[in-house]
Amino acid sequence: MKKSILLVMDMINDLVGESGPGATTYVPLMRERNVIENTRKAIEAARNSGVLVGYVRVGFSRDYRECPPASPIFSAARQNGRFKLGTPGTAVHPVLAPKDNDFDIVKHRVSPFYGTSLEPILRAQGIERLILCGVSTNGVVHTGAREGHDRDYECIVLEDCCAGASVEEHERALFCVARFAKIAKSSELDFRS
Repeated sequence: MKKSILLVMDMINDLVGESGPGATTYVPLMRERNVIENTRKAIEAARNSGVLVGYVRVGFSRDYRECPPASPIFSAARQNGRFKLGTPGTAVHPVLAPKDNDFDIVKHRVSPFYGTSLEPILRAQGIERLILCGVSTNGVVHTGAREGHDRDYECIVLEDCCAGASVEEHERALFCVARFAKIAKSSELDFRS
């Protein structure tokens, strides 16, 4: 069995909560595709198979000192008071709640690698394979798969545990990322392999 980690990325209340600020952006497609429940089952299957679980969360200090002012994505977060660490908005969706031995990786950009503890964790744990899911497919998932590939990890994207703002956005991202990662359904992946 390859030493693997399931990375559950940006599944935070500000983005995927039913009453959060992202409720009109990602939640409709997530609901239609059953993303939260699919992800919950994938987390359970990973844990039952001895696969590590890591949560990657975007977040900034309360004064937004890490927030890039020129970013079209993150400057809006600053203006709207989103992604503040230590608030309910940056907590993982309650259905997908982390356990004590899971990894918590905080990021300040789209990439789950840039300026985070992810790579040291992967190296220290002897990880060979990344299983990626989250929101958005064309953001953190796509970036994580590409950067994981370039760091010599085998990458698998659980397409039914991801969403974009639209079906078209999601499908285009998967089309692009398929060059760098295997695309799989969570129910068909053998986490023990």
